[in-house]
Amino acid sequence: MSDPWQWLALLGLGAFHGVNPAMGWLFAVALGLQEGRRGAVVRALPPIALGHALSVLLVVAGFGMVQLAATPHLLEPATVALLIGFGVWRLVRGYRHRVRVGMRTGFAGLTLWSFLMASAHGAGLMVLPVLLGMLAPAQMLALSLCGPGAAMTGTVAALGSLAAGLAVVLVHMAAMLAMIAAVALVVFDTVGLGILRRGWVNFDLVWAGALIGTGLAILVLG
Repeated sequence: MSDPWQWLALLGLGAFHGVNPAMGWLFAVALGLQEGRRGAVVRALPPIALGHALSVLLVVAGFGMVQLAATPHLLEPATVALLIGFGVWRLVRGYRHRVRVGMRTGFAGLTLWSFLMASAHGAGLMVLPVLLGMLAPAQMLALSLCGPGAAMTGTVAALGSLAAGLAVVLVHMAAMLAMIAAVALVVFDTVGLGILRRGWVNFDLVWAGALIGTGLAILVLG
């Protein structure tokens, strides 16, 4: 069974993405203010969460394919290099990305916007350390479900990895959706976008630091 701290870390990461205005709540509030209805804010949340989940799923699927081709001892250093490298890129150049979608967009447009924003921020990369820690327990669980005398074949290991990946994506998306819903509705009902004139946190800088810090932590503690 996976360490409960891994699930808490995954929930915390989803909540952090939800708080980040670049991940969607700011767009949802803007749509609500434009239409003058709370319902517009609520309608914007599912496609934003879906696009984010698809971006994370793409990273998890890519990790799964690499896992099939690479030896296990290469997965950890490859994850470290990816986290630190992308974090440095975000610090140096990442703020220059531009993802534009019109304010009259529908479900598909919002989903695409959210997918592109999450991908540009490397949102799925931070779930990889958690997924690394879940692989062995998930594969052992898959083996136990196969019954007595079952062997750890490539198929069994792949099923366990698939289950772990889907669980990571779903839990992350649920935490992110809950947070963006809470933040978007509170901002819409109370302060509106005036909050942007009174204070702002550079989440891009925080995110880049988190990517690099996580990579270094795996390197030191691994």
